[in-house]
Amino acid sequence: MNSKIVPLSAENVDTDQIIPARFLKVTDKLGLGKMLFSDWRYNDDGSPKPEFVINKPEMAGRQVLLAGDNFGCGSSREHAPWALTGWGIRAVISTSFADIFRNNSLKNGLLPVIVDKDTHEQLFSLCEEDPNTEVSVDLATQTLNLPDGRKVTFPIDAFSKTCLLNGVDEIGYVQGMREKIEAYEKAMAK
Repeated sequence: MNSKIVPLSAENVDTDQIIPARFLKVTDKLGLGKMLFSDWRYNDDGSPKPEFVINKPEMAGRQVLLAGDNFGCGSSREHAPWALTGWGIRAVISTSFADIFRNNSLKNGLLPVIVDKDTHEQLFSLCEEDPNTEVSVDLATQTLNLPDGRKVTFPIDAFSKTCLLNGVDEIGYVQGMREKIEAYEKAMAK
């Protein structure tokens, strides 16, 4: 995936900042992208704050969020990755993620990309110099390709990688094994 970057330098962004608790009454993902960063994004009267990064027209269509350290801390909620993907984000780059947010992201089609501090600072500097900075995220090779040609590897467990590459969650993965499961059950029934 090639994308220009949405830079959000705030550190320790918790899940209530990503998607405030008052929007958690829904049981599906529909419309949560509109509520992404709601308290930062909208005034009390519901009007958009033009200075907030994702409200800027040039951010539309971007799929990579560059976030500050410790992104997704706070309470557990699948709604946080749902809101991010609902807005259009497919990967979040940071130096660290809260474990539960990272796991929820991987299970919901959002790729958390962990980079070292120097790369992280370089990306923010590049975005400041050129707001149209673009990166390439290659899940198959687990590399983040920077504008200067440098390739930075990032960690991901094999199972999550397989699921993301195949566009399935854990249930979809198991369903893909239907023939093998049925053959096993048939053999065990004898």
